[in-house]
Amino acid sequence: MRTAKPGSYADSLSTVPDTASPAYAARHPVTRAFDTFASSITRLAGSPVAFGVAAITVLVWGVTGPLFHFSDGWQLVINTGTTIITFLMVFLIQQSQNKDSVAMHLKLNELLASHRAANDQLIGIEGASEDDLRRLAAAYLQLASRANRDDQESVDVDACMEKPVKSRG
Repeated sequence: MRTAKPGSYADSLSTVPDTASPAYAARHPVTRAFDTFASSITRLAGSPVAFGVAAITVLVWGVTGPLFHFSDGWQLVINTGTTIITFLMVFLIQQSQNKDSVAMHLKLNELLASHRAANDQLIGIEGASEDDLRRLAAAYLQLASRANRDDQESVDVDACMEKPVKSRG
């Protein structure tokens, strides 16, 4: 899990906690308002009505081309409009995606916590480094090949884990 250094830029963004941390649940009013706004816009943008409005806008723009003699200004209208909308939608969709990701992780954590045979070390694994995730993936591949080879119901993942090599220093 990432930790911010005191006085860092991440500290100044107190309204945006790391989504892997418990602080994500303690939310600032600005974050709540943005989340509500982003969720609403994302739902609306994915609706058939929004697609219809966009299609009609492009159709009207195309039909008005001869009226404006396909001028640079006429082209600039659609280019500028789509660029601005795309730029803003990236942030709104990312907010919704972050929220969905946190919800999915919480659901998976609940499944892991409730299953006796599950490896509890996987709870909160989304905060692990890429090297740790690669090591764990390799351990599970090895686990799968052992289970297939030995026709066993279960194999201990800890026995398959390659321990990180600590540098001498």
